[in-house]
Amino acid sequence: MSPFPKLLTLSAGRIAAAGAVRRHSSLTAELIENMDKKATWDRFYTENSSRTTTFKHFEWFFGFDAVRDFILPVLQTEPRPAALLQVLDMGCGTSALGPCIYRHSPLPVRVTCADISPVAVRLMQERVRAQALRPHCPSSQLELVELDCTRLHERYGCGSVDLIVDKGTTDALLRSKEGRRKAGLLLQQCLKALRSSGSLLQFSDEDPDARLLWLETEAQEPGGMAADVGVQEVGELRGITYYCYQVTPRSIT
Repeated sequence: MSPFPKLLTLSAGRIAAAGAVRRHSSLTAELIENMDKKATWDRFYTENSSRTTTFKHFEWFFGFDAVRDFILPVLQTEPRPAALLQVLDMGCGTSALGPCIYRHSPLPVRVTCADISPVAVRLMQERVRAQALRPHCPSSQLELVELDCTRLHERYGCGSVDLIVDKGTTDALLRSKEGRRKAGLLLQQCLKALRSSGSLLQFSDEDPDARLLWLETEAQEPGGMAADVGVQEVGELRGITYYCYQVTPRSIT
């Protein structure tokens, strides 16, 4: 695992309150139990965008500034391929995370922001066009696509991605009534898509005692893949501690 700088306390302005979706006034308990469903997120982003005429990024947990020192060093330790480094912001919603990686990466990257909700993807496409974002590296690329991330194999071949960022997507699945199986499938799809030198970064408020065991168990596939898993503390807000779990694929010999 790459050494991460340990961040202490994050300011309230840099972290959105944990579980903001769970407290959203227009979402019923039934919808909250179904955060693994496309229709739930279509409704959420439709309602969110209808409340204002000005676009506003919705950040699960926190924004890019809180975790840039976890993400950018991983990119810099990747072997430099002839092509662009492939980065996937998985379950991007309307977060600014993916566009910020595109803007600030010191190395040329192709950042794909993917979400199951076409509503979220459309809103992000409109935002990116309006902003006319410029990357740090002129050759970097940014794309926003509708994608069910439990089906990564339909877009990515084995060993084709350098970095996958998961900020709350797995948490949403694990907290859903029927999402636990999908969360395990998601993890296995990520491990297959990653290069041997690549990493999956999961940002979560789940305690390491629970998440590490789950990751190590779900990553194992008989005769196939396993993973090395590490964790670093990101910071604390209102008594809630956030973590970065780094998962790297490892072939079973």
